[in-house]
Amino acid sequence: MAEHRSILTPEPALLFTAFEPSGDDHASAVIAALRARYPDLAIYAWGGPKMQAAGAELVEKTGDDAVMGVPGLKKIHEHRAINARIRQWLTTHRITVHIPVDSPAANFPVCRLTRARGARIVHLVAPQLWAWGSWRARKLRRLTDRVLCLLPFEEAWFRARDIPAEFVGHPLFDHPVDAEALAAETAHIPEGSPRLLLLPGSRPAEIGKNFPLLLDAFVELAREHPQAQGLIAVTSPQVEARIRELAAEHAGAWPDRLSVVSGSTDAAIAWCDLALVVSGTVTLQVAKQHKPMVIVYKSNPVAYGLVGWWVIDTEFFALPNLIAGREIATELIPHFGDHHPIVEAARTLLNDPAKADAQRQELQRVTEMFLGRNAAESAADAIARVCGLQPPSPEA
Repeated sequence: MAEHRSILTPEPALLFTAFEPSGDDHASAVIAALRARYPDLAIYAWGGPKMQAAGAELVEKTGDDAVMGVPGLKKIHEHRAINARIRQWLTTHRITVHIPVDSPAANFPVCRLTRARGARIVHLVAPQLWAWGSWRARKLRRLTDRVLCLLPFEEAWFRARDIPAEFVGHPLFDHPVDAEALAAETAHIPEGSPRLLLLPGSRPAEIGKNFPLLLDAFVELAREHPQAQGLIAVTSPQVEARIRELAAEHAGAWPDRLSVVSGSTDAAIAWCDLALVVSGTVTLQVAKQHKPMVIVYKSNPVAYGLVGWWVIDTEFFALPNLIAGREIATELIPHFGDHHPIVEAARTLLNDPAKADAQRQELQRVTEMFLGRNAAESAADAIARVCGLQPPSPEA
């Protein structure tokens, strides 16, 4: 933990708390926007390296071992220890606004600590209460002054429950994709048609459950299309090592005509004709380029039967379908079976160009909802207002 100066003064001070790599991404862009406007503003963070690089003073690094869903005992104890350190830190640091980033299970206890010390709270990335655990709206109402929503339908959902909210846009759409510039990142991939992209996710648990399904689906589709070429886009070399281990355990060997790129997801999407995607934010990356996709997320049938069915409160799970309000891309969520439904859905899109084109058009309509917005700048605007900061002068 780094050394820090005491902030027992009336000067504004912000605290960002993020506990996953995605939170580090979201927060870093907003921190950079705030730092550009207010160079001397005190900005602290429990977060990741991108937040630090953007201009926050990193109190403690978090997010190296993020989990999704219900955390285990080890993770619960870890967060309790973090909360104790935050509580101690707050005794010598006065915070004007606390900005929790996603991860409501980890952030709600921190919100209670900062609220008790008089801080205002702005949630960056709306907790997905509309998807599961909607009864938590009462807790959120007590522990927020504003919720900044990344998805178009969220603002109305929260406002209907008397929670101040505004749609700021999504950082994925803040900058256009230059497919021609990205082509160099996939120039080494052998020629083939169709071009099939596998997006297995980033969390270890979801990769372990879902990658074997995608691998089996690719192998079967490649048998049907002898000229097909496959590509897997992973988020890091560590993920690549893991999927190669899984392939060896599951299939015994690495399939022919299947390559891997690391850290080049947008380039891989630009390259492909069809994507087989593990549900998550990456579905919006695929939608941004209007590429047809089949979306899957394998779940444990026992756990879902015991817990999932009564806490989940949404008709759709995949983000493009949630935004559209209907199924525009096939989603197999929750999925309890083998790879055959994935193959069937992919086969339909590959064999019927009209259906693939129809999905492209629907995805274009979804992405148009984000046009004209800059999520980072809009979030910085909202945080500055809550903090009582004056807009910088044009000469600054």
